[in-house]
Formats: sequence, structure tokens, C-alpha cells
Amino acid sequence: QNFKSRLREIEEEMERRNNREADMDELEEHADPPPTLELAYLKAAFMAMEPADCIVALARRSGGGSLTEEVQSFIMDNCIRYIMCKRSAVSRTYAKNILKKVISTAESNGHEVLEDLYELYAHYVSSFQEDILLKDVTKICKNISFLFSNGCDQGHLRSNLVVPLLCSSNMLEGDTGCSIWPSSLFLSEFILTYPNLFCNKFCLEVILTDGDLSTLANMKANVDLNHLRSDKVECKYLSWEAASESELTTYTPDIVLGADIIYDPLYLPHLVRVLASLLEPKKLHVPRSCEGEANSVGGFMSDHQIEVRQAKLSQHKLGRHEAREPVAYIATVIRTLETFNYFLALACQANLCVVDITEEKKPLNLLPYMVSYDHAGVKLYMVSYS
Repeated sequence: QNFKSRLREIEEEMERRNNREADMDELEEHADPPPTLELAYLKAAFMAMEPADCIVALARRSGGGSLTEEVQSFIMDNCIRYIMCKRSAVSRTYAKNILKKVISTAESNGHEVLEDLYELYAHYVSSFQEDILLKDVTKICKNISFLFSNGCDQGHLRSNLVVPLLCSSNMLEGDTGCSIWPSSLFLSEFILTYPNLFCNKFCLEVILTDGDLSTLANMKANVDLNHLRSDKVECKYLSWEAASESELTTYTPDIVLGADIIYDPLYLPHLVRVLASLLEPKKLHVPRSCEGEANSVGGFMSDHQIEVRQAKLSQHKLGRHEAREPVAYIATVIRTLETFNYFLALACQANLCVVDITEEKKPLNLLPYMVSYDHAGVKLYMVSYS
């Protein structure tokens, strides 16, 4: 009973803190000094519900290699209490797993463990009802923080952009369309790094999903969750296979965005057809020929042909597309060279130029805390009508 009363007191205190955030002047006068970058990363990772191993790795880094009592206190005050305010079975189960990992790691390294961590973990372990409710939960809300530093070695952050996202809680059930993939994170960093490319532009995001309309419903839920204006952002269903040319001409995008859409060879002809229709300039022109670049066995290109093609296309000026002509930016992980070769061959036949701009337009690392995010394997391509 005493512990439950104490838990209620903690939750009530957190609610009072949230209410006081409305008075920014008072908050600034009594605010604690900004946390170090490591602690800021730790909290951001917790909000994004990073795996327990990643959380512990960041916690150890914050404590100079050890899970010190100061770091444990930070986890309790800034991470666990944040989860407690969310009042969801998924969040509390996640907090329980983090507590278990932190406690076991600290004990195995001979460090003292705060009594508060022991008590709260014991409470979560005894809460069987939450685990039962968790079986029916298919979506979780992750808060992705894009961190902008001040450019100085002060150990502080200038600002951050927090984006709440509903995503699948279990990819093993085939709900991949509602999952956060590395390519989408990379594309987000690219957009935030080069806002001048997207300012006052009509953007169309082309999405490939092997799920059903629940993916579109989840996207609409995320639009509402982020309070985006319906006259600015709209979700529509567009079937690549069934979309007619007349339907595609109703879209006149300045920019087409795609993340991880080049992985299924069965859909690549439909993808290329849609891209060609969306990117073709309205004015008539004589396209340059790509003859000879796709004349390889089975329609695939050799490694040498890919290198030659990229060398030729690298001569295109990015500024040419920043003004008028529509352009597509596609972030992808090349899982099989054969599939990507097939995409290049189809694109060439459709008079589309595909340029690797991964290094030329390298995005800022805005997710330094996300240890699970492997951005090294992601490539960024610019696609335009030739």
C-alpha cells in the first residue's frame, strides 16, 4: 500500500510538472542546467523506445563507462517517470525491460543499485494484468527526436524536433508497412538537412507496402497525431499496378519521395511507370537515348556498366532540378544487386536518370542516439527525366 501511494505521488508530481510547462518564463527562471549530450541522447533513445542493450550502452557512456548512481537517478527521474505518465501497457512493459537490464548490468559490474529502481521493477513484475493486455496491442507510439546541435563543442543541444509515430509492435506478424525502416530515417535526415530543396514545394511520397489498407489507416493516424493541417498534408491510396495515365496526370508534384521501395522485382515495372509519369516534364522534348546501357544478359547491368552510367549521370547539376523540373529522391538499402540492376535497366528504358547523391548530399546525423539505426548501408538516389 505504501509503495502504491508513493507511485501515485510520483505520477501526480509528473502531471503537475507538465502543467507548469505552460508558464515558460517561470520554467526558464528555475530550470536546471542543460544535461550533457550523452544524457540528452539517453533520454531521446528512451523516448524512441530503443532496445534495452542500446539504452544501457548510452547509460554507460553517460557515466564514463559505468552505471553510476547519478546516471541511475537520471534514468529514474527523466526516463522511467516519462513512461509512467503515458499509462499504457506497452510503455510500462518497455520500462520493466529497461529496469531489468539496468539492474542486472549494474549488479554484474559491482555497482550499487538505487532502491527506487528495485522497488519500481518489483512493482512492474507483479503487474500481470499489463502483460495480458499487451497481447492485444498491435501498435506502439515511438517519439523520434531529431537533434540539432549548436555547432560548438559546448555539450549542449540547440533544439530538437520530436515526431510521435504509431508503428507496429510486432514485425513477425507481417505488419512491415507500419514499421520504421532505416531508409525512412535517412530520408527524414536528408529533408531536415536541406530544407531549401523542399520549401514551398508540392511533395508526393510514393509508398510500397505488402500489407493492406491498415497501413494507410496508420499513416492517417500519424498525420492526426502530429496535428498536420488537412489542406497541407493528405493521405491517398494509389495502386501502382492499376493507376491509369489520366489518374497520374492529376498529380503535378515538384518532388517525389520514396524510402525502401526498390526491393520487390515484381513491382519494379509498375514503380518505374509511375515515376516516369510523375517526373516527365509537361513540355515536349526529345529525350536522350540510353541505348546500349541496358543491353546486358537478362536485362541486367554489369558492375562496370553501373559505374559507367553513374559517372555519366554525375555530370547532372543538382541546381537544374531545384528550380522547375520534378525530381524524385529515393533512399534505399540495396539488398540484392540483381534487383537494383533490374531497377536501373527499367529506369533507363523509361528515360529516367538515376544518380547516386549519397555523398554529395550527405545528411546531418540528427539521430546520434539511435544505436539501432544503421545509416551506413543506406543509399540516396536522385531520379529525374532525362
